[in-house]
Amino acid sequence: MSSAAEQKAVAQQRAVETGHPDTASPDAALPATVLNGAPRAVLPAVPVWPGAPVPLGARFRTGPDGVSGTNFALWAGGAEAVELCLFGEVGDGDEGGGEVETRVALTELTHEIWHGFVPGVMPGQRYGYRVHGRWDPWTGARWNPAKLLLDPYARAVDGDFELPPEVYGHVRDWPQQQVADTVRDDRDSAPYVPKGVVVHDDAPDDEWADDRRPKTPWADSVIYELHVKGFTKLHPGIPEELRGTYAGLAHPAAIEHLTKLGVTAVELLPVHQFAHEDHLLRRGMKNYWGYNSIGYFAPHAGYAATGTAGQQVGEFKRMVRALHAAGIEVILDVVYNHTAEADEHGPTLSLRGIDNRGYYRLQNDPRRYSDYTGCGNTLHVVQPHVLRLITDSLRYWVTEMGVDGFRFDLAAALARSMHDVDMLSPFLAVIAQDPVLRRVKLIAEPWDVGSGGYQVGAFPPLWTEWNDRYRNAVRDFWRGALPDVRDLGYRLSGSSDLYAWGGRRPYASVNFVTAHDGFTLRDMVSYERKHNEANGEGNRDGTDDNRAWNCGAEGETDDEHVQALRRRQLRNLLTTLLLSTGVPMLVAGDELGRTQGGNNNAYCQDNEISWVDWGLLEDPGWRALTELTARLVELRHRHPVLRRRAFFSGRAHSADGLRDLAWFTPRGTEMTEGDWYAPAATLGMYLSGRDIPGRDARGAPIVDDSFLAILHAGEHPTNFALPGPPWAERYEVLVDTSREEQGAAPGVGYGAGEEIGVAGRAVLLLRVVG
Repeated sequence: MSSAAEQKAVAQQRAVETGHPDTASPDAALPATVLNGAPRAVLPAVPVWPGAPVPLGARFRTGPDGVSGTNFALWAGGAEAVELCLFGEVGDGDEGGGEVETRVALTELTHEIWHGFVPGVMPGQRYGYRVHGRWDPWTGARWNPAKLLLDPYARAVDGDFELPPEVYGHVRDWPQQQVADTVRDDRDSAPYVPKGVVVHDDAPDDEWADDRRPKTPWADSVIYELHVKGFTKLHPGIPEELRGTYAGLAHPAAIEHLTKLGVTAVELLPVHQFAHEDHLLRRGMKNYWGYNSIGYFAPHAGYAATGTAGQQVGEFKRMVRALHAAGIEVILDVVYNHTAEADEHGPTLSLRGIDNRGYYRLQNDPRRYSDYTGCGNTLHVVQPHVLRLITDSLRYWVTEMGVDGFRFDLAAALARSMHDVDMLSPFLAVIAQDPVLRRVKLIAEPWDVGSGGYQVGAFPPLWTEWNDRYRNAVRDFWRGALPDVRDLGYRLSGSSDLYAWGGRRPYASVNFVTAHDGFTLRDMVSYERKHNEANGEGNRDGTDDNRAWNCGAEGETDDEHVQALRRRQLRNLLTTLLLSTGVPMLVAGDELGRTQGGNNNAYCQDNEISWVDWGLLEDPGWRALTELTARLVELRHRHPVLRRRAFFSGRAHSADGLRDLAWFTPRGTEMTEGDWYAPAATLGMYLSGRDIPGRDARGAPIVDDSFLAILHAGEHPTNFALPGPPWAERYEVLVDTSREEQGAAPGVGYGAGEEIGVAGRAVLLLRVVG
């Protein structure tokens, strides 16, 4: 096509030929909605009072004259009309059963907010919106009143998104793809989409009087990333009817594992209401991870045991209270960078039909979406109403749902101003001054897929960041791929090269070796190549940069030597993570040897591939790994030198020359500049407990034990000469990863200057005892 005008003309002609006259024309009159199947009953008109434009969403309350009902308010900039649609069920009779839709026109308009109070609408009422306006994809206008839209502020959602052709604003299967998204589909989508649910915000079972937030300081935190369903689905101690649900995670059997490990926070993979991608549904699969949000206020209904007519809200709150009672914070992984509506070929579920141009970043060709996320669209966070949607959602989850923080998926996309990532962007500025949000835990995934999107170390104070440079350095060291140990030294000691600016602290670095995305820890030492055939994408999906080593055999093997080496590598990786300065993040199941069979992109595997296999604990070897993990976490909690609140200085603070941090070669000598640049498989890190900055709650200096950690990634055993005075007179072994059972090694003592044998590929942690 040579021009947009020609494209319009062709599309209009094709629309006429296929029975959709003028659907591509920006000047077309609003069509009457065409319903699918048998006619549905429509109730008589109900009264609607003016109501109020705030708060947005559906809020049940007592209105004028003591009448109970629900106030509905929807921002829909540029819309020409808004209909509120109320849904109920009718029985099977001569007229046929099914769903009754009542449409109520919202005629009050205040600052682009359409609103009205409907008396008698009670909690549990299912609803949606139809928004009228121009259909002109060439200017970004995609209003289509035939499509029922989910309220962006819905507190609960009933039903699931199956994505048949009727839910697309355009004719999905149009034969000419170059103009497919320009031909409007006038079929009614209401029978095929879930509805919002009016929720009673002050229900008695949602009281928070007995809730006590743990408020764990960042430096003391140990994060445990888990999937609500995957963590609980196979747990034998959880009643079967609760497995895979919020109630299951609240069950004492689930919480017992978390408390035994000693983690201080769970980071839940997305629990906002999400939809499944069309390409997955066509293959008979579903989105498991949930990074495809469509309802930023609603707990995902698929994880509810008690019902989806609003009960999921109370169930989620009770889960939070149960975790708080165990001293565990709740952090949500949130996806505000894009929605489930995808690109111009995606479905019309909510924001696209409310105001496409107002909610999404569009290209110079407004038919197309700017995509900094790899998911087809990007929310236009610079717009005030979009920023309001996000911050209202965040505050809601803190103040009314009780959560303690957020991990922001692809946070760099949220920090973009017009095009470039901007650390003075409206989103970051609003968060910094918000009296609620600036007090909770804020974690950035500090990158997106757009130009200039990699921003590790760049986020401002208040924020912590997933530190993938930590992940890469630790993986490369233990697989023997680091050219030298310069980068490893920075990562082990808090990444001061990235975070020692603007008042940031070592806990700005969230250290991790694995995450939900990629190999599990066990797979990282069992596979070098991804094995994603089960995803149905020809093994093309998922990263090829795994930085993994299979220890000599690809996949599962009966070779006992390989099996032993793999378990030792797991102990090395977990020990390194939990001894490093910063905030460690564990992934559910890594501590007990969970495998995905080499799948490094299990986003669509809602089955045993992704679920935690609790039967692994019957194996003494995996049980020993779990016990070591718990022991290391407990050691970290007990010793403040392992969770410093300020960066190391590396300078002597006393006459004897003792420094807070020192690095040693296997010869027992301090590392020189040349040593840092030379290939090395062995590194000694000395942490002084005498020089911890800060004071305790009563103002007394903080004093702790001192430690020497020896990391040896070489294949063969080596000797390490233990540093003498002023570093130590004597050492005691606390951890030796060459041993599966840790009881035999701890307590063994060595004198300063003595050579200690270090097994091939092992970590030794020694405590200074004199």
